[in-house]
Amino acid sequence: MANRDAEIQSMEVLPTALLATIMTKLDVPSICSIASTSKSLNTCASHILSFLPNFLLLDVAPSIDLLGPLLPPNPYLQTLKVDCHRLDDSAIDSLLRPSLLELSLHNCSDFSGRLLSQVGARCKDLRSLYLSSVAEKRGRSIHVSDLEELLNGCTELETLILMFDVSTFVRDSFARIWALACAKLVSLEIGYVSSLMVTELLTVPGGHHQFPNHTRTSILPSIGKLCLSVDYITDTMVKTISKNLNSLTHLDLRDAPIIEPTVTFDLTNSGLQQINPHGKLKHLSLVRSQEFVATCFKRVNDLGVLLMADRCSSMESICLGGFCRVTDTGFKTILHSCSKLYKFRVSHGTQLTDLVFHDISATSLSLTHVSLRWCNLLTNHGVVRLSSNMDLTFLDLRDCRSLGDESLRAIGTLTKLKTLLLDGSDISDLGLSYLKQGVISSLISLSVRGCKRLTDKFVSSLFDGSSSLELQELDLSNLPNLSDAGVLLLARSRVPITELRMRQCPLIGDNSVITLASMQVHEDWCRGSTLKLLDLYNCGGLTQLAFRWLKKPYFPRLRWLGVTGSVNRDLVDALARSRPFLRVACRGEELGAGQWDTSDGTYMHDYEEVDELEQWLLEGENDESGDDEEMEEVENVAELL
Repeated sequence: MANRDAEIQSMEVLPTALLATIMTKLDVPSICSIASTSKSLNTCASHILSFLPNFLLLDVAPSIDLLGPLLPPNPYLQTLKVDCHRLDDSAIDSLLRPSLLELSLHNCSDFSGRLLSQVGARCKDLRSLYLSSVAEKRGRSIHVSDLEELLNGCTELETLILMFDVSTFVRDSFARIWALACAKLVSLEIGYVSSLMVTELLTVPGGHHQFPNHTRTSILPSIGKLCLSVDYITDTMVKTISKNLNSLTHLDLRDAPIIEPTVTFDLTNSGLQQINPHGKLKHLSLVRSQEFVATCFKRVNDLGVLLMADRCSSMESICLGGFCRVTDTGFKTILHSCSKLYKFRVSHGTQLTDLVFHDISATSLSLTHVSLRWCNLLTNHGVVRLSSNMDLTFLDLRDCRSLGDESLRAIGTLTKLKTLLLDGSDISDLGLSYLKQGVISSLISLSVRGCKRLTDKFVSSLFDGSSSLELQELDLSNLPNLSDAGVLLLARSRVPITELRMRQCPLIGDNSVITLASMQVHEDWCRGSTLKLLDLYNCGGLTQLAFRWLKKPYFPRLRWLGVTGSVNRDLVDALARSRPFLRVACRGEELGAGQWDTSDGTYMHDYEEVDELEQWLLEGENDESGDDEEMEEVENVAELL
């Protein structure tokens, strides 16, 4: 601590201009952390925030009271990314600036449609816009006129991502307003829209004549990337997209039917044949989710894939989900026709077998991303053949239940592998030990969820003696034989894990929480647990004791926590109140921030014993001590009971 104080004092004697230059290289949490160490650095940080060009705060969700000091008047602000989970329409004045070129607002459930109209009115020069979950909270509303004002106002927009349900808009009005969209728009993503609305949007009769100031002859003429989640992927929609979007290079369509589709509302061989008529498509993703009903593309078979493959020779990425009638013949055709393919993903490929990869070494392919989820006919032999692609960095074999230890022996030779997902496979402790020689040193993410043969032994065989590991995400959920002893072995290995999932592990108890709270990865510069996400939902051995170790100052970097609310609801609620920037989930929902873009190219800060970001944000608030007293009172009552 004395050395740390001396370092702070030495920084304070530096010229203010030099300090400001250094701090502009940091991200917002790091600037806030520095601000909490001394008054002079606090003053400098406050000044920095008034001319910072990029503001990214997605790790925590600030309230409107805390957002004000972080976002002072700043005419130089160009990029703004904020988690709006605790904000509503009252934050619009703080968030929307005329200087913005890129705006990303996540979790806007408490906002109304006014957010869209105000973006159009205040941010005329926007190039990129991301909005998610707008008006999803009960009592909030959004109208098609709000979207109309957005499109009419943002005349320079190139990327538009609307991750919420627009299917409630009046169809005719929704189709009509897209004639207002900027001609420069090259990327469009919509969270949910009906297939009929998409078809009408692209074929609206005389749409451009309804707006005298817009004389464009086609809707969305420059679109190169289109990502839609719809009710049904249909022939009509696919044909309309292929016919009208001549510049398309990236097409991503996903549906989740609530009933079995009829032929009118389904994709067939005929529709598949219409894809990529201009030969410009590089990425294609067609996925049917089984979220609501167990269904697939029953009207597409090998013939449809063969006809599509004739136009797909230049494709680099193909993702097919739910094509249950396509056999090895169709999938092999894709691999042998697309010489530039580097990403190949198949889910629910119920007829895909080892034969697809039998002669893959004879092709010129250099696959880096492969996902074969729910392909239950795939065996060790197919994975051995697939592993001849030594450039693989991503391998998803979740729910391929016929895979065993021999497949891991082959995977162990892939020295460039970063992500390995093995959920539900038939692997053992011995099989995972094969990864130690070549793969474990390069892995960033590993999931063995539901691999029921695994015991505590795999932790020691995989991590003991390993040095300079890069592993950050580890999923050990639903392992009936994983115990507190295995977590202790993991902690001793000092792996710098930031996301640890151990849900549905009946032998995990209080000792695991205590061990993780005391875990120290680096003695010299990183004190305390490195975990940002910890999922302990439905772990059988947790009691009230574990909640004491989830309070401050333990787990200083924790942002997501999954527990079972039924253990003690009062303790869960008190914990959430005492740590306002910790998201506590107790209903079994999967944790995570989603695919948020938090990479800003700046230097990242490593936090000390307490999270200075929280300390700086909460500076001046007096209710923290009250929360701690409340927490202690609840614990005392729990002990008495």
